[in-house]
Amino acid sequence: MNQSGRWIRMFKSMHFRVLILLLLIGLVPVFLMKRGILNGFEEQTVSMRASMIRNQCSRLNADIIDAGYLTDGTSDVAVDKELTQIADLYSGRVILVNSLFKIIRDTYKLDEGKTVIARELIETFQGKDTDYYNAENDFIEVVCPITEDTTKNVVGAFIVSIPTTDIILARRNLSRSVLIMQVILVLLIIVVSFYFSRLLVRPFGKVTAMMNSGGTDFLTDDISMPDYTETELLSEAYNQMRHRLQAQEESRQMFVSNVSHELKTPMTSMKVLSDSLIQQAQVGEVPNELYQEFMVDIGEEIDRENKIITDLLNLVKMDRHSPDIHIEETNINDLIGLIIKRLRPIAAKRGIEIALESYKPIIAQVDQTKFTLAISNLVENGIKYNQENGWVHISLNVDNTYFFVKVQDSGIGIPEEDQGQIFERFYRVDKSHSREIGGTGLGLAITRQAVLMHHGAIRVYSREGEGTTFTVRIPLRYSEQEQAEI
Repeated sequence: MNQSGRWIRMFKSMHFRVLILLLLIGLVPVFLMKRGILNGFEEQTVSMRASMIRNQCSRLNADIIDAGYLTDGTSDVAVDKELTQIADLYSGRVILVNSLFKIIRDTYKLDEGKTVIARELIETFQGKDTDYYNAENDFIEVVCPITEDTTKNVVGAFIVSIPTTDIILARRNLSRSVLIMQVILVLLIIVVSFYFSRLLVRPFGKVTAMMNSGGTDFLTDDISMPDYTETELLSEAYNQMRHRLQAQEESRQMFVSNVSHELKTPMTSMKVLSDSLIQQAQVGEVPNELYQEFMVDIGEEIDRENKIITDLLNLVKMDRHSPDIHIEETNINDLIGLIIKRLRPIAAKRGIEIALESYKPIIAQVDQTKFTLAISNLVENGIKYNQENGWVHISLNVDNTYFFVKVQDSGIGIPEEDQGQIFERFYRVDKSHSREIGGTGLGLAITRQAVLMHHGAIRVYSREGEGTTFTVRIPLRYSEQEQAEI
C-alpha cells in the first residue's frame, strides 16, 4: 500500500474518528475556558471597582447636602478633602455637578463652572446609577446621584473617572496563568483521548482479529464479543454468515460427491456390460439374445448418463448470476395443455389419469422453455412416484398480480422430515425406489430454480401414503427488480 493509501485508510478508521471526536470534546471547552475566565475576571473586577466608588460617593452624599455645597456656591474644606482623597485613591478624576448640569468641583481644576450634558448624567438625574467601561482607552466612568435626605430628589451627581491600568496588568498575569493551565490540560486531554479511543475501538479490533485468524477455525468456531451491543450484533452476524458458508460448503461437497457418484454409476454399469461381452467373445461366440440384451442395457445407461448431464447443464445455466432468460407474452393455459399432451402417453402406461382444470384464461410474461421445464418436472414426478391407476390433477388460477399452478397426485407422498430437503440437488427420499424409476435427483432443484428466476414461489404439501401437492405462484408481469421468494 502506498503512502497516500495509508493516510486515507487512517483517516477513514474508527480509531482516528473517535480520537478526533474526543479531542474536540475535550479541547474546545479548554480554549473557550480562557476567554471565559479572563472576561469574567475583567467584568467582575470592573463591577467591584464601580461598586466601591458608588459606596464612597454615597457616604459623601449627606456631607455635600448638609454643607450646601451645590446651592450657595461656597466650598467646604472637609468635602473638598474627601473628594481629593477619592481621586487620589483611584488615581482618577472626580467631578461634582449640580441640578443645572454645572460643574461645581473638578479635582483636575480644568472644567469648573462649565456645563456638561451626557446621556449617563441625564439617566442619573432620573434616579439611576450608571457606569461605563471603556476597554480601549482603559478607564471606568461612574455616575452617582446626589439626593436630598428628606425628599429623595436628585439635586446633583458625582462623575468619577478612574484608569484601569491595574486591572489590565492583573488580566495579563491571569492570562499567563491560564495559558500554563491550558497547556497542561491540552497535553492531558491528548493522552487521555489516545488511551480511551484505543480502548473504545479495541473490541472491534478483537472481532477483526478473530475473523482474520484463518485456519480451520473459520468454519468450525463461533466468535463472541459481548463488550458492546454493536460488537455483539457483529459477532452474531458473523456467526450466522459462517453457518451459512458452512452449510454451503457442506452442500457443495455433497453436490460434488453426488455428481461424481451419479456420473460414475452409469459408466460403471456400461464398463461391466462391455467387459462381460468381451469375456463372452473370448470364450466363444456371443449369443444374439445376450448381445442384444447387453446392448439395450448399455443404451439405457447412456440415456441415463445423458439425462444427468442435461439436467446438470440446465441447472448450471439457471445458477448463473445473470442467467439467460427470454421473457415473452405466453398463453399459460395452452402451454400447460401441450405439456400434459406430451406426458399423457407416459402416464397411460401405468393407468394414471391426468386432468387439467382451468378457471380463467391466463396471459403472463414467462420464459417458455424454463417454465415448461419446471411444470414438466412436477407432472413427471407426479407420474413417477404415483400408484398404479392413480391420478395427477393440474389446476390453474389467477388474480390481479399472480397466476397459480397446482399439481396434485395420488402418489406415495413425502415424509414430513424430508420435505425441507426435496429441492436440494441429488436429494432423494427413497434412493432405491428412485433408481428403479430413473430419477436423477435434480428435477425439483431445476424446478425451484426456474420458478425463482421468474421471481415466483413454490410450496409443497404432502402426507406419506396420501399424495403430494405442489403449488407454484408466479407474477403475471416479469420485473427484474422484484425479489424472489423461496
